[in-house]
Amino acid sequence: MNKEELKSIEIESPKDRFIKAYNAAITRQGSKELLDWMLTTDFFTAPASSKFHSAYEGGLCDHSLNVYNVLIERYNDKKPDETYAIVALLHDLCKAEFYKSTMRNVKNETTGAWEKVPYYTIEDKFPFGHGEKSVFLIERFMRLKVEEAIAIRWHMGGFDDAARGGSYAINGAFEKYPLAVKLHLADIEATYLIENY
Repeated sequence: MNKEELKSIEIESPKDRFIKAYNAAITRQGSKELLDWMLTTDFFTAPASSKFHSAYEGGLCDHSLNVYNVLIERYNDKKPDETYAIVALLHDLCKAEFYKSTMRNVKNETTGAWEKVPYYTIEDKFPFGHGEKSVFLIERFMRLKVEEAIAIRWHMGGFDDAARGGSYAINGAFEKYPLAVKLHLADIEATYLIENY
């Protein structure tokens, strides 16, 4: 390949890959309006966590794509479909407008000098829970099937506050809706194995 051909190859950003996957698979009524709304938020620049997995600018988009790829490659034996794209790409929609970027002082181990480094804190303006907040935000624009809503609601598995508090609802969700188990496993694999938690 010559220089001109290399220049003509456009490298897709994670945001572009997300939008391409979203538009290719999700055509349900309201999906365009949902994506338009997402573009007005920090979804594509937000971190996936404050200090754990994908805690960097754009980490949330990267994480969503990782979950989508794992779900499709490992747990879906057919062509990627709308349900799989919806649950994987939108499971953490609750993290849009959730983190605030700030600075903190950290001691440089090499020089011993204190330096200001970026740091994310949580600023939850709509404390509605994790999975349930994602379901709520999606349904403002687009109707979910029951299995999709259940999968998104319980994608945190045993890390969910309700499950940690003793709720048995997650057992019923996982028994009745295999998609919920698949999304949880894809989320765990993306977080701990791909993103090197």
